[in-house]
Formats: sequence, C-alpha cells, structure tokens
Amino acid sequence: MEKWSLMTMTVLLALTVRWAVSLGSYSGAGKPPMYGDYEAQRHWQEITYNLPIRQWYFNTSDNNLLYWGLDYPPLTAYHSFVCAYIAKLINPDWVALHTSRGYESQPHKLFMRTTVFVADLLVYIPAVILYCFSLKETSAKKKVSSALCILLYPGLILIDHGHFQYNSVSLGLALWAVLCLSHDWDLLGSVAFCLALNYKQMELYHSLPFFCYLLGKCFKKGLKGKGLVLLAKLAGTVLVSFAACWLPFGTDVEQIMQVLRRLFPIDRGLFEDKVANIWCTLSVLIKIKNVISPRTQLKLSFAVTFLSLLPACIKLTVQPSLRGFKFALVSCALSFFLFSFQVHEKSILLVSVPVCLIINEIPFMATWFLLVSTFSLLPLLLKDELLLPYAVTTPAFLAVCLAAFSILEKTSAEDLQLKAFSLSLKGYVSWFKSFPRIVRGLFLLSLALMAILSVLSAAVPPPQHLPDLFPVAVAVVSCLHFLLFLVYFNVVILWDSKNRGQKKIS
Repeated sequence: MEKWSLMTMTVLLALTVRWAVSLGSYSGAGKPPMYGDYEAQRHWQEITYNLPIRQWYFNTSDNNLLYWGLDYPPLTAYHSFVCAYIAKLINPDWVALHTSRGYESQPHKLFMRTTVFVADLLVYIPAVILYCFSLKETSAKKKVSSALCILLYPGLILIDHGHFQYNSVSLGLALWAVLCLSHDWDLLGSVAFCLALNYKQMELYHSLPFFCYLLGKCFKKGLKGKGLVLLAKLAGTVLVSFAACWLPFGTDVEQIMQVLRRLFPIDRGLFEDKVANIWCTLSVLIKIKNVISPRTQLKLSFAVTFLSLLPACIKLTVQPSLRGFKFALVSCALSFFLFSFQVHEKSILLVSVPVCLIINEIPFMATWFLLVSTFSLLPLLLKDELLLPYAVTTPAFLAVCLAAFSILEKTSAEDLQLKAFSLSLKGYVSWFKSFPRIVRGLFLLSLALMAILSVLSAAVPPPQHLPDLFPVAVAVVSCLHFLLFLVYFNVVILWDSKNRGQKKIS
C-alpha cells in the first residue's frame, strides 16, 4: 500500500511540473508569419477537420503544404482530427478553414496545453508506472525512484509541455511495446510498436532493436518449429496493424506515395539548425552541404549509420535478451541521431527515453546522458523563451537523481557495467584502479562546462561576426559527449557477460 501511495505522489508531482511548464511560452508565440510547432499542430487540426482525407497530404488551394503541411504518419493526422472535433465544439474559430491561421488566445492555449497533458496522462505516464513496477530484482523503493526520475526528465517535459509537441504519444506507445515484450506478449508488443511508428516516423530509430530481438527469439525457438510459427504470427500482426492504420489511404497508390513523400522529404538536407550530431559538428570545419551533393550526403549518412549500429544489432540477434534489447534501443537510436539524414535537435528524445529505461541499472551514466540531452536542446529552448523552466527543471532533476540513486557513489567499473571490459584490459591499462575518481572528475567537469555555456548563451550577446557562436558551441560540446556515450553503450553491449548464463528462450 505504501508503494502505491508513493507512486501516486510521484505522478502528482510529475503532473504539477508539467502544468507549471505549460504556463510559459511556446514555439513561435506571437511570431508571424510562420509561427512555430504550436501553430503547426493547430493547423493540422484545421486541415484534418475541414478537408476530406484524400487532400490531407496534397498541395491544394485549401492546403498549402509550404505552410506547415502535414508530414507525420496517419495516426498523427487522426489524433489531430479528434482534437479538432473537440475544438470545434468549444470554439469553431479555432479550426476555421483559412481564417484560423495563426490563431492565438489564452483559452486556445489552455485547450492545446490540455490536449498534450491528457495524451501524456493516458499514454506515457501509465506505461512508465507499469514498466517500473515490472522491474525484476528491484526493491519497491528503487521502483518508485526510477519512476520519479523518468517522469521528471526535463527534456521531454520542456519539449512537449513547453515548446509544444506530442512526443509522449509515440514514445509512450513504444514504451508499451517494450513492456509487452518484457512479459513475452510479443504480438501485443508488435501492435504497440506499429502504432508508435504510424504516429511518428522517427520511431524508425527503435525499429532495428525490435526487429532483431524478435527475430533472435524466433531463431532460438527454431525456424523449423515454434520459431517459424512465431515469425509468421509476427509478420501477420505487423501487416494487419499497418493495413488498419493506412486503410483510408490504401485505395489509391498515388495517395500512399504522396504520404511517403511527405514523411521522408529528401530535399530538406543533411540537418537543420544547430543539431548536436556529427554532420553539424563537422560542418564547423568543413561545409559538408557545399562540398557534397545531396544524394551523396544521403548515401554517406546511410552507410555510416548502418555500420555504427551493426555490432549491437548482430549481438542482439545472436543473443536475444531483454537487457540487451534495452541497451540496443539506446545504442541504435543514438547512432541514428548522430549519423543519419535530416535529424532535428528534438530527436534526442528518442535516445533519452530508452536511457530512462536503464536508469535503475546504470544510474550514474543514465543521469549524465539525460542532463546532456536536455542541455543540447538549449538553443531551441532559448528561442522559445523557456529559459526559466530549463533553469529550474534541470538542476531539480539532477538533485532528484542524486538523492534517489546516490549516483556519485555508483562510478566503479562494476556499477557502470564495465567489469567484463576492464578484466579484458587487465594488465594493459593500469589506471583502472583510479577509474571511479576519473569518471567523477569528468562528470563534474562536464556539469561545469554545461552550466557555463548555459549562462553565456542566456546572458552574453555573441560577437556580431559570429552570431551562432553559442548554439554551435552547445551543439559541438553535446555531440562530443554523445560520441563518447555511443562508445560506452556499445562496449557494455559487446562485453555483456550477463546474457551468457541466461536460460535459452523457450
């Protein structure tokens, strides 16, 4: 009973923080003519409510695709339609065709904020609570601590309830899929992940670990018996799930092709804004967009992304385990973020939520990563006038992790899941004895650097000849952190000895 009381208090605290952040500004507030993501979501409600489905993704006189044209999969469009239906009942002006463009008012802001709040409450938060309760070999106190840290992760709160998006829906559905797989409900897990992928195409970041884990289970069961049956069931489940989501568009091939063109716009370029990935960082030295053609950029990013995630995927397929699956979700999503084509700064959330899932296993490294991921969003948050929520939620999150997990005491090779790796280097690297002290020192140095750059970005005007100095600095520093984290997570995966003693999947 005490456990449920603590979890209830955790949820109430998380909801309070979300609502407090939602009282602030949002993307593009009072900034015509394009405004921002807030207006994009409102405009999609306008389009989906007033136009027939066959026009949602096409450029017409009533649907100018250059003005926040719909570029997310069908489930996002259906969600927009449901929100628009409710909005129409409250105030038809909010979704009136053409005349509602750029609509802003306090009642409308309250409505839009509430839609995100409700989506979070219905999809993401229940998945987090059930996931934490399902953790094995974990005390009740640790389960509550994990839930508290996950629900107070500032990156997702600041983007969804500050900047304004519905990431909690797709990430929540993906989390439901992980939860189902952890209970061996593979078909339900497949359905949940298909829904996530059909809500936001960026869930492709997580697709390979799901595929490799389930394929590995089929191999373990034997492809001449139960494994083949499971493979057939999974294939059928995926096909039926996609068919159901795309049914209104399935009557016309041109409709399907147009939706796909909107979902994967190659002509937008290698990256946008100052995103903390390798291509933006390298562009500080070499203007990649000017040196390499767009087609070559696409091929190069695909090749590097594929090679970087290959080791984790092979290991997961050969040795499928739930623990390996969760670490592969982190590694593969981070590879996509660092090396793939057309990455947005907000895509780091696709890495951060899987990291949240392993915060009880490696609290020190998980906390460090989640702090860096939030810091990488700083230029966007400053643009949206969300400095105060950032300055409050980020140190508060660090304080909660310090209190819940005593992270500064969890820096030994064993605590960081590096014991097998350290044993393989024994005799070659003498400084492993002082490893915990070195790691703590690097962590504190990293915190100091992020704090200094945060203050400079917020308070010091950049030189006139270097207007993007601080956003670029934030991107480069974050990218260097992410590259080190990628190496770390791959080392943990490849040197993982815990899976070798596990029973084969029956």
